[in-house]
Order: sequence, then structure tokens, then C-alpha cells
Amino acid sequence: MAEPEIHIPFDLPKEASFYVEVLIPLALPRNYTWKVPPHLVQGIKPGIRVEVILGRNKKYAGIVKSLHQEKPAAFEPKEVLNVLDDSPIIFHQQLKLWEWLANYYMCSEGEVMQAALPTHFKLSSETVLLFNEDAGDDFTQLDEEEFLVAEALSIRKELRLTEVQQLLDATHVYPVIKRMIEKKICLVWEELKQNYKEKKEIFVLLHPAFQSEDALADLMNNWSKAPKQLELLLAYLHLLKTNGEVVQSELLKKSGASATQLKGLVEKGVLITEKRSVDRIKQLPREINIGAELSMAQETALQQLRQQFEQKNVCLLHGVTSSGKTLLYIRLMEEALKKGQQVLYMLPEIALTAQLIRRLQYNFGGYIVIYHSKFNPNERIELWNKVKTGEARIVLGARSALFLPFRELGLVICDEEHDTSFKQQDPAPRYNARDAGIFLASLYSAKVLLGSATPSLETYFNARQGKYGYVELFQRYGDIALPEIKLVDTKNIRLPDKSKVIISPALQQAVEETLARNKQVILFQNRRGYSPYQVCQTCGWIPHCKQCDVSLTFHKLQNKLVCHYCGTVYPPVTVCEACGNHHFTQQNFGTERIEEALLEMFPKAKVARMDVDSVRGKHAHDALIQLFEQHRLDILVGTQMVVKGLDFEHVALVGILDADAILGFADFRVNERGFQLMEQVSGRSGRKGEQGKVLIQVRNTSHPVLLFVQQHDYKAFASAELVNRQLFGYPPYTRMIQLQFRHKLHETVAAAARQMADWLKPAFGPYIVGPAAPVVNRVRNQYIMDLLLKLPRDMHLLQHCKEQVHLLTGHLHQQPPFKSVIVTPDVDPL
Repeated sequence: MAEPEIHIPFDLPKEASFYVEVLIPLALPRNYTWKVPPHLVQGIKPGIRVEVILGRNKKYAGIVKSLHQEKPAAFEPKEVLNVLDDSPIIFHQQLKLWEWLANYYMCSEGEVMQAALPTHFKLSSETVLLFNEDAGDDFTQLDEEEFLVAEALSIRKELRLTEVQQLLDATHVYPVIKRMIEKKICLVWEELKQNYKEKKEIFVLLHPAFQSEDALADLMNNWSKAPKQLELLLAYLHLLKTNGEVVQSELLKKSGASATQLKGLVEKGVLITEKRSVDRIKQLPREINIGAELSMAQETALQQLRQQFEQKNVCLLHGVTSSGKTLLYIRLMEEALKKGQQVLYMLPEIALTAQLIRRLQYNFGGYIVIYHSKFNPNERIELWNKVKTGEARIVLGARSALFLPFRELGLVICDEEHDTSFKQQDPAPRYNARDAGIFLASLYSAKVLLGSATPSLETYFNARQGKYGYVELFQRYGDIALPEIKLVDTKNIRLPDKSKVIISPALQQAVEETLARNKQVILFQNRRGYSPYQVCQTCGWIPHCKQCDVSLTFHKLQNKLVCHYCGTVYPPVTVCEACGNHHFTQQNFGTERIEEALLEMFPKAKVARMDVDSVRGKHAHDALIQLFEQHRLDILVGTQMVVKGLDFEHVALVGILDADAILGFADFRVNERGFQLMEQVSGRSGRKGEQGKVLIQVRNTSHPVLLFVQQHDYKAFASAELVNRQLFGYPPYTRMIQLQFRHKLHETVAAAARQMADWLKPAFGPYIVGPAAPVVNRVRNQYIMDLLLKLPRDMHLLQHCKEQVHLLTGHLHQQPPFKSVIVTPDVDPL
């Protein structure tokens, strides 16, 4: 499909003046306007980048949103300096998506642009110092720092700001530069720098004179000297036969030859070298290889999905764990490919889906690309361009993949749609990728498939109300029964040191039996580290973070205390700051402590831990998964990482070590999250060959959610929970906006929150909850207050409320006491 042309909807008379609305990757209250010089008008289209000056002299690469002839009434706009692209880097659908995200999630389009574009597209100028030749070379009147910079400038003639920082070994160098400008030692200008560079490789080719078999045989038979060069030539011919083309670096590595020997063959006219641009990401052959047959239940579900898509644009596939939802996704993706459409397949966390990536690459080869945060900026640009040109047909990615410039989007799949990782927390835009994906699909008239074994209540409610299509798949692949779930009551298990039970006798016995059958075990605990907190045995004092109102987690392997909110690391505490005692007990337990207990309890078992601390680096997670897949590990203990996207055929037992911690949060979604988490973890057990087993350790065995989990009864759980949601006015029956206030003084932030509540009460009084301090009410030395608005499901009322919040936030910041209070709106908070 040819690139869509964007026509300017009017003739261009020579005397006319034109203006552009430009998006800058900053949190500006509104988009700014620049004037277009006559010689640049023909090159400007929406979606193209232009070089503009903002403020006194700071240059930015902004994106044109619109071209028009309306001159701003209140100011004289500056001129666009340059057009940076030959064609738009985004399509009009992306501009529409950015506008919707900014409006719905109460942020600026500049903040959306900052999140959406790869780093190398977001150019901003770099300050360059130029030496003033008229200043001469007498630097005796300068201080030490000024002298160092002046001396370097006199030699180099120009220095970038980053080079000045390195020279002075300091980040804040502006006072030094300001003094030097005042003393006329240097001048300052701003340079807009392109960072993306094509990757170049040197390819080795056989000279045309030797490309016939006879000529090559004659050359080899008459070779007399330089045996090392002959070895290199033979290695080249072998690589050429196996790979089709030969890269210089690969040839030298395989042959063990030197660059000098290769140069000798080039000088003799046997080989030729040429430099070419290459992709940073290797492409697989473009082929479709589906293979697997559908079961009767899957075939029925697939037919129902097709029928639903004839009437609805969005459909929920509600399928139990291990029912084979992925195979249905694959069939629908194949159908989209055959129609010439692109597919966006979104997953909660791309780093946790190595198994799925390997499977889809087997199915679709080079048609599929992966897009996530692990790629470097240059790789991101190349992937962006592949999607924009339509070369990439299927994109597998995390939430940020929805910002890619799709050309012919036909299908959006949101797998595990209930997962909280789809919601961006900080910074803005605080969007939910599931909901944004539905809006994106509407811009292309594409279909959306939401898949989950435990759908979010909002999605399930929309499906049952008829807003979305709904298809069930409640039979596991291979007709294997769902795992048997048993509760282990831990409140009567007494340990000598009165600490919490880590592995109960019942769970220990179950693990021993499972290992004896040569099966594998997964143990889940949603806390990392060794111990969530330490307590003084004498007075009960607990070490807290100095910047946050939260206890410190002990990491035994690092022998450090860590704040999991701000990341600050402290040395271990040996003396109580309150009473001076030396005796501490470790309260509760994290994955590190569990791993230690397992190694003591099962010395012959191969145990591994999967959490943020143990899985670092680009491929560490995949390596650990493959070890477990290959049955080279017996027990895997981990946090939520072990829940998502994993399919192990030898896992027969899953243990949830502390269900009370999952069900004990003060949050209206706690029951929903608890059910989803326990059901998803349980689903890792007994996926191939036999029914699995799940043991849940819990003190409060009468919690109502546990009965639903034991029966695997999502529908009964959802019905009961929806009654409570309606009774207390929570989503899906209402829309929520949370306003968070932050300031370094507690009195100031509390007063600001109360003032905002007072201003909102006349129009929204019945819907206001708070203000109140959250459970953790200080993070990074800033105190926090929350104000919650629970609004009826009325789009006009919701929009009116957003407008009022924007207006009143500006009014609040005009009050001297509240000028520096940070107000953060979060629409549809999780």
C-alpha cells in the first residue's frame, strides 16, 4: 500500500501567511504556534518534524499537528527554522490517539509525545560554547574553573556543555559559563543534533573474474604462495555457501585470520570489500507455519469469535488457564495477515514472555517483530520504520507498542487484559494500554480481542452488558482437569522463634512427593528480598527509610537494607536506634528467605529464584525459563514473574505461601486482585498429562475469595463482587479520578488538598471521598494526600469534572502557600 498523501486543503497564494501548531515533548499547558517561512510551506505536513525555538534560544524538534492561516491574536509567533523530515514520521491516526490520551488522562499532548516517540526522534538542542578570539590569551584574571574552560576553548575553539561538565567534573556548570560570557571569553549557541546512525557492515565479495567455477578452480590449482591467504579464501567460500553472503567480522572470526591477510587477497584482486547499511535486529525468513490442530472446543470458540466480530468491534475471550487461547490468537493473526493487515499483540510485560516469543517466531518467522524497553534507541528507530512502512506485519509488545505508526492495523490482541502492568503509573500519560488499544483500533476500523482466564470486572461487565462480544473457552487443552486446590491453615502451626511459617509440614510433604515423581514445583510469594522488615526484640523499633514512610527490606545476599519505594540502600542495622539493643528478629519473609529455607530443607533439589533482584540483564529471564523448561531445575520460587505467560509441562505442584498478604490490602480491588493472582498461579500446575495440585497457606481460611478460588468459579466470584461494587459506588458502576497532592511540608499538602475539596464540593460534593493520607504517606521526602472523585457513568459529567480540576489546579498554584504543591490527576486509577 502506498504511503497516504496528506494534502493541504487549500491553494497556496504567494502572499499568504501560514502557521503551524507544533507539539513539543514538554508538559506545556497548550500547543504553541509558529510561523512558516514561504520557502518551507511546501515541505510541511502533519506528522513531520520541524526545528523550532522555544523561549530565548532553546531548539526542539517538534511535530506538526496542523497547518493553518490563523495568526495568533495575542503574540507574534517565531518562525520555523527548518523541516527535518522528507515524509511524516507518524500518521494522522497517531496524532488523533495522542490528542485522545491527553484529553482523557488529563495531561498534555507534549507528555504523550515524550512517551510515544523513540529517544532519537525527540531532538533538543545542545549548548555549545564558542571561543571569542577577541578575548586574547590572557587568562590571569579568571578563577580556577574559568581558567580550565578558557584554556580548553582556546585550543578546541568550541566545547559542548557535556564536555564542560566532564572538564570540571561537575553537572551544574551554568554559573561558570555565565561568568565567562559576562567576561566576553566565550559566546553561546544552540545546536540541534541528530543522534540516530545507520549501522554499517563490511561485506566481502568474490571478484567477478573468479565467479565462474572454471576460473575459481584455476585460481586454486595454481596457488603457490601465502598458504594463510588460501586458508582464508577457503573459509570465505565455505561461509558463502552456507550463509549466502559474508560479513568481514564473521569471516575473520571463523577463519582465525588477520585483517592484513584479508587485505592481501583484496590487493590481489581475488576478493572485494564494500560497506553497506544493515539492520541491527536480525530478521527471520518470512513464512507461516501454524501446524497445531484445534480441539473441538477451540474450533467452536474460533467460530464464535468470527461471528462476534461481525457484530462487535471488541470481544472478550474468557478462557480458563491452559485452554489454548494463544492458538486462537495465532489463527486470527494468520487470517489478518492473509487480508494484508497488521496485528498488534500486547502483553503485560514483554520481558516475561520469552516462551511465547519463541512460539510465535516459529509460527510467523520474519513477519513478527518484538518491541519493548530492552531495545536501545537505534534499534527502536529501525523497528519504528519497519512498522511505518508496513514491512513488520505483527508487532508483539508491551503497552508502549500501541504508539507505533501502524499503516494497516486490522487486529489488536490484548492478552491477560486484566493485568495491572497495562496501566502506566509514572510519569504521564497515566494511560491504560487496554483502553487506549480499543480507541486506537477504532481509528483504523480494526477488531480488538481481549483475552483472560480472570477478566477485569470492568471488561466482564461490559461483555455481559452487550457492549463487547463474549466467547467462553472453559475446557483445558487435552481435556485435563483444573488443578485441585487445598488450603493449609497456618494459624495453629507454632514455631520456636514465633516467626511466620514459610514451608508448612503439609507443603513440605507435598514437595517431597512431587520431587520423588520427578515432577517440578513452583512456589509463589509476592515479596522479594530476605525479610520485609526487622524488629527490635526489646522495644519493637523497626528501621524505616529516611525519605519514605515505609519499613526497609533486608536483602541478605547483598547484606543491605533497601527501600522498595525510592531505591535507597542502607547498611544493615545492628544497634536499635530507640533502645540500643543488639537483638533483632526478621519479620515475615521474601523470596530470598524462601530460597534459603528450600536449600536447607531439600539439599538435593535444584532450586532457583525469579524476581527483580535475581533476573537482571537482557536475556537473564529467558535463560532461567529455559533451564526450568529443560527440567534442569526442580523448584522455582518467585514473585508475580512466575505467574505470567509461562507454560511448563512437568509442573505438578504450586504453592502459594502467604495468601493473607495477598488478601490483606486496604483497597476496593483487593478481592479481585487476590482471585486473579491465585487463579493465575494455580493455572501453572498440571498443564500436560495429569491433574495438578495447589496448596494455599493461609491463616484466615474463612475468607470468601478462597472458596471461589478452590472451585475455580470466576462467574460466581464476579457476581458477588459486582453486587458490592454497586452497593458502595465503585467501578464498573462509576468512573474515578484520583488527585494526588505532594509537598515537602505535611501541613501545606494537607491544606492544599482540603482547599481543592472545598472548591469542588459545590458541583461534585456527593462524589468526593477524602482528602486522606494513603497507607504510605511520604515518598522521597514528599508528603502525600489523596482526593478521590467517584462519578456516575456520564461522559459529559466526567469531562466537566476534568475541566474544573484543570482550572482549579491553576487557581491553587496562584495561591502563594500552594505554589510548589504538585497535583497529579489519575483517571481510572488501579
